[in-house]
Amino acid sequence: MEIILKARIRELRKERCETQLQVANALGIAESHYQVYERGTGLPNLENIWKLADHFGVSIDYLVGRSEER
Repeated sequence: MEIILKARIRELRKERCETQLQVANALGIAESHYQVYERGTGLPNLENIWKLADHFGVSIDYLVGRSEER
C-alpha cells in the first residue's frame, strides 16, 4: 500500500502544480510530516487519508490502490 499511496499522492500533487508545503498546509500538518508520506517511510492516519482524498478530489480506495477509478 505504501508504494501505491506515495506514487498517487505525488502524481496528484504534481497534476495540480502544488508544492509539498501547499498540500501539507491544506491538511493542517507540517511539511516534513507530508514528505514522509511521499517518501513512503510512513503512512498517514485515517483522518489524513480522508483529508488527502478530499483535497485531491479522489476516493480513498484510489489513494490506497483498491480502485483505478478516481
